[in-house]
Order: sequence, then structure tokens, then C-alpha cells
Amino acid sequence: MPLPIHIQGRTWGIAAALFFVALWFLGSVMLPFMVAAAVAYFLDPVADRLERLGLSRTAATTVITLAAILIIVLLVLAVIPVLVSQLSALINAAPAIAARLQVFLTTRFPELNDSTSVVRQSLAEIAGAIQARGGALAQTLVTSVLSVVSWLLFIVVVPVVAFYLLLDWDHMVARVDDLLPRDHAPTIRQLAHEIDLVLAGFVRGQLSVCLILAVYYATALMAAGLQFGLIVGAIAGAITVIPYIGALIGGALALGLAFYQFWGDWVSIGLIAAIFGFGQFMEGNVITPRLVGKSIGLHPVWLMLALSVFGAIFGFPGLLVAVPISAALGVLIRFGLDQYRDSLLYKGTIGPEQDR
Repeated sequence: MPLPIHIQGRTWGIAAALFFVALWFLGSVMLPFMVAAAVAYFLDPVADRLERLGLSRTAATTVITLAAILIIVLLVLAVIPVLVSQLSALINAAPAIAARLQVFLTTRFPELNDSTSVVRQSLAEIAGAIQARGGALAQTLVTSVLSVVSWLLFIVVVPVVAFYLLLDWDHMVARVDDLLPRDHAPTIRQLAHEIDLVLAGFVRGQLSVCLILAVYYATALMAAGLQFGLIVGAIAGAITVIPYIGALIGGALALGLAFYQFWGDWVSIGLIAAIFGFGQFMEGNVITPRLVGKSIGLHPVWLMLALSVFGAIFGFPGLLVAVPISAALGVLIRFGLDQYRDSLLYKGTIGPEQDR
């Protein structure tokens, strides 16, 4: 005889509460393991494909690990130092950019020279804030990201844990499946499959989109001569994961720097705008539909809400679990609505001829 529904609900509710309490108190400790699990989940289809080509699971995992190490070494040696250098230069140039913007606006709009002008006072406050806090803000951002756990912990723990998780991924899934409540196992499997489809469509697809766009923007902007092209391209590609907001911020940053560097050279400014416009066209009409899909069931507003809530409550670890939890909640809500539509609570007891 199955347990009553209210007891099952209480049990799973307590389990969910314990998970969030652990995330609250142990988020920084769990972070390397969460990152490793995300890496293993992202690379599992690659390992499966290598297995279908004839490699054993151990050989496939080893090949993936060696390739990842090679890519990381190349990034550390060739790309990351340039990114850090350009980020520092951009921070140092921020006050000059703000001052030049103020001069341009006061020249074009003489009424801003009035010291009592609200707009001028606002611009002065913005420039002062950039001068006083721009570097400190960027330094705090970098420090907070890097100090979640030490670099040594990340370098050692994440690759090792990801390797073993990727190696045993199929066995772990089988063991979890064996622990499912027998009465609800078919339903849970179906829901888990739908959640996996959403995550596969969004996480794997969106990360691929971000990588492609980051490489495209960085390469194209540097080729066009934009002074901070590499860091701008990296930022524009990375924040594409946030629907709409990423495109707005990336485009504003690229065009703002283009106006600052190429003012008067409208061909160069138009080229920067064309690069970004072409990237957005390709992202919206070709790259995202192919890699992410149009019907993954994860609405942009729902995603932004999840990222905001989990990020505010749990910090960086919360951002990592926001997408899978929002995907799971979306699937569960749709499942609940389907159950509601099939229930007497929705249909009632009146006949079709009376429901008119």
C-alpha cells in the first residue's frame, strides 16, 4: 500500500529544505563539486559519442580530459594574460572615457554648462563615481569570484572530481534510478527525461552559443582595430547567457568604446556596429535555433527571475543551481497543470451539454 500523499509530500519537502539549508551554509565548500558535476554533465554526450566510436568509457574520459587540459594550458598561456591586461587598461581608461563624454555633451548641449543643471550634476556624479570606484568595483568583482575558493582548490578538486564523475556517470544514473520509489518510478523517469531535454537544450546549447559568439566578437573586433576588442568580445559572448540583457550590455559596451576611440571616423564606427549587428542576427536566427532550439520550455523571464533570486540568496553557488532548478520547476509545473486539467477539480461533474 503506497504512503499517503501528504506524507510523501512532507518527506520530499523536508529533503528539499535540507538541500537549500546545505546550499546556504556550505555553498562555498560545495562550489568545486558543483562545478565538477556541471562539467561532467556537459561532457557526458561527448563521452557517449566516443564510446559509440569504439572507445571504452575510461579511454573516452581520458581523451576528453587530455583535450581539456591542453585547451586550458593554451588559454592560460595565450589568452588569459591578454584578457587581464585589457581589463586593467579598460579600468584605467574609464575615467578618461567619462570625462570625454562629459566634454562632448557640454559642447553639443551648451545648457549643460549651467552648474545648476540636473543633467550636469548627474554626469559629474557618474564621472566621480567611475573615477573613485571604477577600479575598486572591478577589483572587488575579480576578487570575489576568485576568492570563493582558492585557485589551488579549483585546480586540484574540479578536474579530479569531474574526471571521476564523467567516468562513472552512467553507473551513477543507474544507481539513482534503482533508488526511485517503485510506485512513482515511471513518472519520475519521464519527468527526469523532460528536465534533461530542457537542460541539454539550454545549458549545453547556450554555453556553446556563448563560446562561439565570444570567439567571433573578440576576433572581429580586434581585426576592426577596437582597442579593447578581446575583453569586449569575451564580455559580450559571456553575458549572452542572460537573454536580452546580454545583447544590450554587449552592444552598448562595444559601440560606446567605438565612439570613444573612432569619434569622427564613421566608417570604423559603422564597422563595429555591423560586426555586432551581424553577430546578433546570426545568434538569433542561426546559432541559437540550431544549438538551443526554440521550444526548450525555459522562458527568458523565468530564467532571469531564477538567476536573480538564487544569486541574491546563495551567491555564486546559487547561480550554478538556478538553471537546473528553474528547468525542473518548469517541467514540474507543466506536469502539475496537466494533472489538474485531467482532474475533477478542473472538469467538474457537469456534462458537456451543460457546460455552455
